[in-house]
Amino acid sequence: MAGKISFLVGFGAGYVLGARAGRERYEQIAQKAQGVWQDPRVQRRADQAQQAVKDKAGEAGAMVVEKASEAGSKVAEKVSDRVSDKAD
Repeated sequence: MAGKISFLVGFGAGYVLGARAGRERYEQIAQKAQGVWQDPRVQRRADQAQQAVKDKAGEAGAMVVEKASEAGSKVAEKVSDRVSDKAD
């Protein structure tokens, strides 16, 4: 019984100390990441990437509209052909 209690006490102490050390390391990593994100060079690149995505999204949207229109025309043509074939 004493062995189980010693094990549980040791486990509990290890867990608390490990959690504290893990939290401190997490805080260090979070602070470093925040510092990198706040760097003007990183912000400039992020803004450039955001603008590039916006530009490409507009182009992609226009292409989708064009392709959808073409597909609609083809479907309408096929339906028209089949309806006229059945009428004959």
